[in-house]
Amino acid sequence: MQPFTARVLQIILLIPEGKVMTYGQIAAEAGSPRGARQVVRILHTMSQKHRLPWHRVVNRLGEIALQEDESASLQRLYLEEEGIQFNANGRIPLDQYLYHPQAEMDE
Repeated sequence: MQPFTARVLQIILLIPEGKVMTYGQIAAEAGSPRGARQVVRILHTMSQKHRLPWHRVVNRLGEIALQEDESASLQRLYLEEEGIQFNANGRIPLDQYLYHPQAEMDE
């Protein structure tokens, strides 16, 4: 496993219930600020095997990025079950729900 992939997996596993991170944010935390698409691929191929909380990863606008209706609805349901609320535009207010792992490590 590549070091970047291992770091991405570790970061995703650390996202607590009721919080989200963006693809780009995870990539940057893992050392590749332009690696958001790699994060997408890692989530797609490794979520089940590593039991990743895939539903806690959203796009930079706080939107569910999945195109398939059933998967997108499932992601929204999981997030709402964790207490995350969506605004009228269907976005998650990132100022309220975005997880900052570095900030917690600094405390």
